Amino acid sequence: MELKELIQAVKNAGVAGAGGAGFPSYGKLSDRTKTIILNCAECEPLLRLHRQLLETHAFEILSTLTLMAEAVGANEVMIGVKAAYTDAVEAVQAQLGSFSMITLGLLPEIYPAGDEVVLIHELTGKVVPPGSIPIEVGVAVFNVETVYNIYRAVNHSLPVTRKYITITGEVTEPCTRIVPIGMTVAEVVKLAGTVTAKEPVYIMGGPMTGPIVSGYDVITKTSNAILVLEAHHPVVQKKKGNSQIQLKRAMAACCQCQMCTDLCPRNLLGHPIEPHAFMRAATSGTTRDVTPFINTMFCVSCGLCEMYSCMQGLSPRSLMADYKAGLRAKGIPVPKGVEAAPVKRELSYRKVPVKRLQSRLGLDSYDSPAPLDETEVRAGLVKIKFSQHIGAPAEPLVAVGDTVTAGQKIGQAKEGALSLPVHASIDGVVMDVNEKTVTIKAREK
Repeated sequence: MELKELIQAVKNAGVAGAGGAGFPSYGKLSDRTKTIILNCAECEPLLRLHRQLLETHAFEILSTLTLMAEAVGANEVMIGVKAAYTDAVEAVQAQLGSFSMITLGLLPEIYPAGDEVVLIHELTGKVVPPGSIPIEVGVAVFNVETVYNIYRAVNHSLPVTRKYITITGEVTEPCTRIVPIGMTVAEVVKLAGTVTAKEPVYIMGGPMTGPIVSGYDVITKTSNAILVLEAHHPVVQKKKGNSQIQLKRAMAACCQCQMCTDLCPRNLLGHPIEPHAFMRAATSGTTRDVTPFINTMFCVSCGLCEMYSCMQGLSPRSLMADYKAGLRAKGIPVPKGVEAAPVKRELSYRKVPVKRLQSRLGLDSYDSPAPLDETEVRAGLVKIKFSQHIGAPAEPLVAVGDTVTAGQKIGQAKEGALSLPVHASIDGVVMDVNEKTVTIKAREK
């Protein structure tokens, strides 16, 4: 398949990164790519879907990686998967004989191995420059579900209308299911049996980076998991923190031990992000040196500094996120042309084990298999967002009262912009359309 043809197929299907920020996948398909990496690090504790998908559909995923590599002219494909994921590793090894371009790269059981900058260094030894993207070192990174969506787009002309979701935590039957995009969180949680929490709180994604959401929030192309916890759980309490209170606590308690910086994955790779220096500047109120504030733009918000490293329970990540948002609001871009310092020699013994992190978070009791069930899930009503990706939102193509079918395009990509179309995830009737969402009620059988 020619590169232009592949790009068009991926764009038409609305494929975005199935996790993280949701970068439109067609934008990553470049003839500058020398190495394609499959990200199966399953970065966050308790998540299962990517390793399960790789185990179940290894041939489809490896064949699609080969097709992608040939289209962009890449020299190699590397599958980054943690050695601890033995079922997924064995599934890949069983197929490798048919794919000469692909090699298996076993990752340590560390967090955040799924951060693409960390992943690239673990597998290739290359360091992505601060503020840059992987293509600057000739690498393109795709997670497992994204590649599987490309397989479905190329081989079956199927757009992205569904999402694999791990549902775990305070539920009686943790599982991984495929659900229609636009289904509500509360309805998805019901697929995992009974909620056992007295005051349940839903976290969309993993415990480190996932936000707290309501039962009325909906599944998007980037949703990976729903974690159900008690309202009093430490992870929930941390996420509910008030920034003004957090700043005052930091003024009173930050002792500049530098543990937040010492264990920062990006700092260890030479990026100029120093949480302790930011905390000192923010709590002192001095702005004579704005470097610590500008350098917050290089923070990936993995959360280690506040969820693991700080012995005082302070919140560097949250406070830096507030400052980053403020800088962006004022139109200040991420600095370009910044060179990374040499990788620190301490890197090898400052990697954070996932098991230790999970225990520190108080999540060991929720570490269950959450088996994959690919049985079709039906939704009575879906609310589909026009913006499920980085870039310009899709533009509505339907009106109230229209009858639509699953897979039908209901929002077109904005012309001339980084954008993706969106598609109906169920058969039904359009009940509401606005600039942000379209609501579809399932057709009665």
